[in-house]
Amino acid sequence: MASVDIKSPYAHSSSFDEGFLQVSTIHRLHYEQYGKTDGKPVIFLHGGPGGSTSLSNTLYFNPDIYRVVLFDQRGAGKSTPSAEIKENTTDHLINDIETLRIHLKISKWHLVFGGSWGSALALLYAQNHPEMVGSLILRGILACRKIEREWSRGDSGAARIYPEEYHKFLSFLPESERQDPFKGYYKYLLSDDKSTRLAAAKEWNRWDMTIGSLTTDEHTFEKLNDEKWLLSHALLEAHYFSHAAWLTDEQILFKQNVDKIRHIPTTLVQGRYDIICAPQTAWELHNAWPESRLIWIADAGHSAKEPGTQSKLIEVCDEYANL
Repeated sequence: MASVDIKSPYAHSSSFDEGFLQVSTIHRLHYEQYGKTDGKPVIFLHGGPGGSTSLSNTLYFNPDIYRVVLFDQRGAGKSTPSAEIKENTTDHLINDIETLRIHLKISKWHLVFGGSWGSALALLYAQNHPEMVGSLILRGILACRKIEREWSRGDSGAARIYPEEYHKFLSFLPESERQDPFKGYYKYLLSDDKSTRLAAAKEWNRWDMTIGSLTTDEHTFEKLNDEKWLLSHALLEAHYFSHAAWLTDEQILFKQNVDKIRHIPTTLVQGRYDIICAPQTAWELHNAWPESRLIWIADAGHSAKEPGTQSKLIEVCDEYANL
């Protein structure tokens, strides 16, 4: 059998720049820069909403070529205040990417890289600022449509693959509130009682982690012990998705919006067994945008850390470094 070429992750040293950027009277974004100070600028857009960034997110990018910009979105990670939902909508995040670009004196992003929620944010940013995006690499494609939200937390998608875990997820809510788990959980994540908020956040995130990759192990659920992450991740996800991310249902896939970005070199990397972001969305986006390239990872779910997905993302980032 022929050997498979597995791309090794790139090792970055510590950040060459780190700081906070005030983007509103409330919010300060935490950002870090890695790699080559005068390299080709790439911005990494984390998932969630409510995820965060860390040094590990630089592993896709050759430090001899790329200038890697990481930042934590409003209310997430090291950005302050944590878990703040005021002045926190999709439009705010799109504007923040542009504000950060200007602050860092970057004339244009060579590459915008996003996974899961980060893929939706990357597409929306590109559709709003196509002249500022040189290329796109997207993983685990999300368009924030009703059908996708129902797939991940309704009773007819992921719930049919993990019925026992979905029963546990739903059982946190009173029976009268189970028709719309987003709004049901959102109510308890906003409770005045901290123990109620944390209990809701733990069950919300446990479900996410259960369906987040093909397999789980003893380390999968370790972050359930991190109270700060637990609440910000769950609350911001529920906040965004109970409001449909403030988007019309097919907004990202509308022809007039796709037309704005047709010229941008784009690769979509999609796990065939992604249970969080159903593969149908990647296929429909590619159909609407045949100029894009769609790469299926046959033995992967949602996680960017699954070997086939990680290796392919590194390979495509190497390819795009030469654009």
